[in-house]
Amino acid sequence: MKMRKLGGDLSVSGIGLGCMGMSDFYGAANEDEAIKVIHYALDQGVNFLDTADMYGPFTNEKLVGKAIKDRRGSVVLATKFGNQRTADGKFLGVNGKPSYVKQACEDSLKRLQVDHIDLYYQHRVDTTVPIEETIQAMADLVKEGKVRYIGMSEAAAATIKRAAKVHKITALQTEYSLWTRDPEQEILSTIRQLGIGFVAYSPLGRGFLTGRWTKPEDIPENDWRRHQPRFQGDNFMNNLEIVSKVKTLAAEKHIKPGQLALAWVLAQGQDIVPIPGTKHIDYLKENIEAVDIKLSQADLDWLAQAVPYGAAQGDRYPDMSTVNR
Repeated sequence: MKMRKLGGDLSVSGIGLGCMGMSDFYGAANEDEAIKVIHYALDQGVNFLDTADMYGPFTNEKLVGKAIKDRRGSVVLATKFGNQRTADGKFLGVNGKPSYVKQACEDSLKRLQVDHIDLYYQHRVDTTVPIEETIQAMADLVKEGKVRYIGMSEAAAATIKRAAKVHKITALQTEYSLWTRDPEQEILSTIRQLGIGFVAYSPLGRGFLTGRWTKPEDIPENDWRRHQPRFQGDNFMNNLEIVSKVKTLAAEKHIKPGQLALAWVLAQGQDIVPIPGTKHIDYLKENIEAVDIKLSQADLDWLAQAVPYGAAQGDRYPDMSTVNR
């Protein structure tokens, strides 16, 4: 497995594993199978695991903790706080209050059964709390040895700059893929000036770019994606044009569409690490193989024209208000 560095210091596998779907949002899941997927990933050198307290809620951290209990030394463990939910799944909003930050960390440590978190993210920016106060609370956790590195997610460039004045930010996690190229507008240049690494979540367009669906009804009713703007009605059908173009180049290169999508993200910079999620070992194998796929400049130019910024139809979320912009 090729390695990459986030923020100049944190060495992680060139591709990570997003664990959210193993417990929440993406339809039915099986804990035993999920643990097998995590173990297979670790055996193949994928050491970067991503979870959050809200996934489940709370159950995904427990799952990951169980899976890595006898393998902690080989794992770079990332989790998040800030999207506050009740045990029955109700969303309470975004919370960045210092007292909450510290309590959330304690709770995550217990669920994960670890004594420290390698990379601790603020999942969403709480616009009612000065970012400096939230980051200072996270910095205190670093001093206490409970957290090694600090991250942010879906934060605006101006917010990131303010945060970086309080404590070193190692990574920014934000959605980035061929159909979500928003970070190219301002975010990537900002974090590179500050020496911050980039973690790309949903690099497969939440699975859309793999070409697995041809109509909205293909997605199970209990799958969160079916009810998102990009996966509905005319948006869905128009977005199939993006998939068609990805399939065309993938076929020429004798690779899978999803592998092409991942290879594209990887080609955007050595400071970028995608974290595709999966519940299946076969898909995980495909994702891992993408690390070794090299796209030529001609390939990248073709994709830039075929799938330009703004090509996807529909918002990323039904409510974009929690995305700091």
